[in-house]
Amino acid sequence: MKVPSNGIELEVEQHGPADGPPMVLIMGLGMQLLGWPEALVELLAQAGFRVIRFDNRDIGLSTKFDDWGSADLLSGALRHALRLSLHSPYTLDDMAEDTVGLLDGLGIARAHIVGASMGGMIAQIIAARHPARVASLTLIMTTSGSRRLPGPTLKARLALLSAPANPNRIESVIDHGSAIHRVIASPGFPTEEALVRERIALSLKRANHPRGIGRQLLAVAAGYDRTPLLGSITAPTLVIHGRADPLVPVANGIDLAKHIPGAKLELIEGMGHDLPEALLPRLAGSIAAHAQAAPK
Repeated sequence: MKVPSNGIELEVEQHGPADGPPMVLIMGLGMQLLGWPEALVELLAQAGFRVIRFDNRDIGLSTKFDDWGSADLLSGALRHALRLSLHSPYTLDDMAEDTVGLLDGLGIARAHIVGASMGGMIAQIIAARHPARVASLTLIMTTSGSRRLPGPTLKARLALLSAPANPNRIESVIDHGSAIHRVIASPGFPTEEALVRERIALSLKRANHPRGIGRQLLAVAAGYDRTPLLGSITAPTLVIHGRADPLVPVANGIDLAKHIPGAKLELIEGMGHDLPEALLPRLAGSIAAHAQAAPK
């Protein structure tokens, strides 16, 4: 269903008991709400939560920003590397306001917020700027954006900036997505290639909007160091990070937990930058237990 929010419309799905404590899942760069695996959503719903997942702006079935045109990623990457200012059609702060607007649209005063990767960046801003709206905070494989922290490996960076050999051919786009997954995925919890390709195909069938991914990437690159915000986060916080993450190295998760008052840190051996099937029970258990332990 579509929910008006912050001057746009967000595509939203809800799972679990309607009267359960609301839990909002914010997905990462270029990923539709399908990026949250059905099995994880179901486990959280079984734990009693009203689970809400949605397409961020410019992706999936939510409002697009095509009037801004395609992002110049190479120029953006160069300006980012040289620490020059970047112009993006919208910011991570705008996306944070989208999520707060989503809460308003659904009539939710306060929710458990779970963010992965770029979604975790957005979640930090929500928790710092709208503390009354956040019952608990879970940050998965994400970063404060500080330049003193290690960035992606060269291989991961090149994979993220790459393009399909033939963007007009579905098989080529699937090949490209599968190749990126191989670079950033969890070495300790491998996902079968056929399942990866099936998920990519399902996502493409639902919506295929590569220009939106580029604009989201610019928003991330144009982001600021959120470290000064972290000390103001009052929500009980859990930081989950894989020790084998090549896209957002583990030092980023350790740093987040260090700067957020009272944050708990869960480091997972063999986990990269994905949500592999084998880890879903553990992730669901950690997220649910953390949310259930938060003050009512």
